[in-house]
Amino acid sequence: MTKIWNPEVFQGRGKKKDYFEGGYFKSVSNDEKIAYAIIAGLSITKTLNNSHSFVMFVDAHNKDLHYYQYPLSSFWANKEKFEIKIGKNSFSLNNIILDMDNGQTKIKAPMKFENIIPWPVKRFSQGVMGIYAFIPFLKRYHGVLSLNHSINGYVEINDEKKAFTGSKGYIEKDWGSSMPSSWIWMQSNHFDEEGLSLFGSIAKIPWLCSYFTGYIFGLLYNEELYKFTTYSGAKIEKLDVTKNNIKIILNHKHLKLQIDANRAEGVDIPAPKLGEMTNTVNESLQSKMDIKLFKKENKEKILLFPGTGRNAGLEFVCDLNGLLKGF
Repeated sequence: MTKIWNPEVFQGRGKKKDYFEGGYFKSVSNDEKIAYAIIAGLSITKTLNNSHSFVMFVDAHNKDLHYYQYPLSSFWANKEKFEIKIGKNSFSLNNIILDMDNGQTKIKAPMKFENIIPWPVKRFSQGVMGIYAFIPFLKRYHGVLSLNHSINGYVEINDEKKAFTGSKGYIEKDWGSSMPSSWIWMQSNHFDEEGLSLFGSIAKIPWLCSYFTGYIFGLLYNEELYKFTTYSGAKIEKLDVTKNNIKIILNHKHLKLQIDANRAEGVDIPAPKLGEMTNTVNESLQSKMDIKLFKKENKEKILLFPGTGRNAGLEFVCDLNGLLKGF
């Protein structure tokens, strides 16, 4: 039970099949010319030979994916905090150390993180999942470990060094058996106003013999986290989705959040199904999103913040002709 209030801790101890868990590190250079997504985790399948640990390295600007596969036995996780090791690679809330070589692409990196801002965990609200974290039969669980933080270090790919001094990052993780059949995910912490960050997710959640639509949006603005979530009573007023654009309007009490996200070309990356990395999802780290936060006061709508998020992560997995009807 203590793991429920510590989503950053490895959740998969004792799992024997149909399970995945992965930490996601988004890193954008100070000049915004380089954007990497680094995903470290494990895949436990019914077929023991297919089970393995892995490190995915996504180069957004060059549209490259490097998938480094390791034996399951090479995976180690700290029991008390977010710290995992896979082969010579290590990952924590303080840093990443990479040392990977598959004979074609060699990647090394020391990256140090500072000023981590996690989604808060409270007694009756386990971080970003809220009360749904206490439900034992969901296919997938989620944690936001850092909405925004600074990065110092470098990444070296085949002896070419890329500086990450004064850069920005974001960290989240997922665990369970499978990703939802339909979902939208977006994130950016690159706005003209320093310290601002937006994370959002909408997903079709299986529930007994049916399903419901769950959504979690958090806007970090002026050191305050504005939450628009299913469990807090927020409502989706509008959701329009095309191949390259997503428009969302959310209401919560006296607040309204408008998002207009334009998707750029992405990279196909593996995604889990029953623990096995057999699905794919296209992820962009070069999208843009225009956002507006309004406050309702004396029947008037006051604009608190308008801005455009750059280097936005954006995923969309959905049947436009059918599944969006559930949204």
